[in-house]
Amino acid sequence: MRFKEMRNMINFKEEVKKLPDVPGVYIMKDEHGEIIYIGKAKNLKNRVSSYFMNDSGHTEKVKKMVSNISAFDYIMTDSEFEALVLECSLIKKHQPKYNILLKDDKGFSYIKITKEKWPKILYVKQKQNDSATYIGPYTNSFSVKQTAEEMIKIFKVPTCNRNLDRIYKRPCLNYYIKRCSAPCIRAISNEDYVNSIKEAENFVKRGSSETIKSLRNTMQQAAENLNFEYAAQIRDRIKAIENVKNRQKVVAYKVKNQDVIACAYDEKNISFEVFRFKDGDLYDSQNYIVEPEDSLPATRSEFLEQYYEKTDSIPKTILIDGEIENEELIKKYFSEHFKKNVNIIIPKRGEQLHLLEMCAKNAEESLLRNKGNKSKIDDTLEELRNILNLKSVPNFIEAYDISNIMGKDNVGGMVVYKNGKPLKSAYRKFKIKFVDGQDDYGSMREVISRRIQEYLNNKENSNNSFGVLPDLMLIDGGIAHTRAASEVLREFGINIPIFGMVKDSKHRTRAMTTDGEEIEIKNYGRLFNFITNIQDEVHRYTINYHKKLRNKRVVGSSLIRIKGVGHERAKMLLNKYGSLKNIAKASVEDLKLMHGMPESVAKEIHEYFEK
Repeated sequence: MRFKEMRNMINFKEEVKKLPDVPGVYIMKDEHGEIIYIGKAKNLKNRVSSYFMNDSGHTEKVKKMVSNISAFDYIMTDSEFEALVLECSLIKKHQPKYNILLKDDKGFSYIKITKEKWPKILYVKQKQNDSATYIGPYTNSFSVKQTAEEMIKIFKVPTCNRNLDRIYKRPCLNYYIKRCSAPCIRAISNEDYVNSIKEAENFVKRGSSETIKSLRNTMQQAAENLNFEYAAQIRDRIKAIENVKNRQKVVAYKVKNQDVIACAYDEKNISFEVFRFKDGDLYDSQNYIVEPEDSLPATRSEFLEQYYEKTDSIPKTILIDGEIENEELIKKYFSEHFKKNVNIIIPKRGEQLHLLEMCAKNAEESLLRNKGNKSKIDDTLEELRNILNLKSVPNFIEAYDISNIMGKDNVGGMVVYKNGKPLKSAYRKFKIKFVDGQDDYGSMREVISRRIQEYLNNKENSNNSFGVLPDLMLIDGGIAHTRAASEVLREFGINIPIFGMVKDSKHRTRAMTTDGEEIEIKNYGRLFNFITNIQDEVHRYTINYHKKLRNKRVVGSSLIRIKGVGHERAKMLLNKYGSLKNIAKASVEDLKLMHGMPESVAKEIHEYFEK
């Protein structure tokens, strides 16, 4: 593999003629040297030249991408397959803005199995940086919650908050109604309990059929060993799984493990719907709205690459609704990446075609819903432009708030709305550093000053969200708050429209304000709701940060009452366990694992919470 870089080209059409007629990967860059697109090619010269020779057949997305190219690099490979593997790797690493980057609005859910002596099963919205096992991600949060609850019920996992390192005198009600194995009274050994958790994990990962097969073997061995009580427990578990399996069987009886992918499209976007089946059950569905590549087969191809690059599993069969570019290469890549043969099928008749048609209807519905929502958002932003007399539509909005109690734990928060939707990756928190006491106006000045300074430091870096100024700034507060923020912008020589969001006596949005007048918005229903949502969101985000700091301070002060625990050790405990509740659950052995924690102090902490 050889690498060649080309920069500062004046005439792309002449330069691309020098490209080699070999497979490879091309890397498009903007004027700041940031990577904006990565593609693969069977023939580098032909593929790259197609961008610059004639744009009449290009989609709007490709035209926009080409208009932003200031330089490109290329990497020659020995084969087209090697180019595909390299392309997937580079896209995953750099996340270029014009490649298909699969993000949806639902967020992800996981089933979490805690890492402790007596593990628990939970369903969670976020993956934390801990030692727990996470199964997922799934987009259907209801399905995840239902699955976790079924696991807990079938395998009799405790759901209470009892510290299972202790032995209690009596179990809770769930034990008597056969919903819990009661490890709190040691009605089950730790070995058997951990084995049941492993069975529960296999139940989710491998499906109910394989779990039942494994349990039947275990039951038979227990019976042969004359352990009839254990065999009866396994029998009951098998029945419970079969009952769940029968209730969930709602779509098709012949479908095993497969994904179904179909799309719908209009002149601007393509909607991809994915149905995921396991043991005949539709266990997850996902939708993605993307901008098309040069052709539908090319877009399908890139969608498949990026979709399975972000998942940890792939079925043996994928149904798809049409031709894909480089099908054999993609199948080869999947087979090597996931260590299994993968079939990509376009069904023509029967039940599989029916599933594909159902999937396509859902894709079309999502496309229409997205189009309708976008139209409403566009109208709302246009209305906001008119009412505030802005020069352009405010597609990029930042909103700010301040929170404290009697001048303590003073913080600021910034939320961002892009094209009318929250852009949570760009939210920022500010711990007030230079203002003492309860001075909301001084705190607001500090927050806006730090935000503008971040812009000046990062304006050459397009990957940093602080490197771009908003079209509109909104301040949660009245004229005085808005005036304080405006003064900062004038000092920096920055010209950004800035307005306050005024609340009434019941803390509800009432109007917007400039430096000297109020603008009533209650009569503009859709716009009023939009501004209310922004104001509520920035208040929620800021006050949650304030509460987090306050709780850490309060909890920290209670921890330092324990012999051997000072401010630094209290801080370490909170960083590791997150709350007093989790610290209380920790065993002496767990506490001793902390850096610099003597056994004597670990015992003091444990005994403090045992009292």
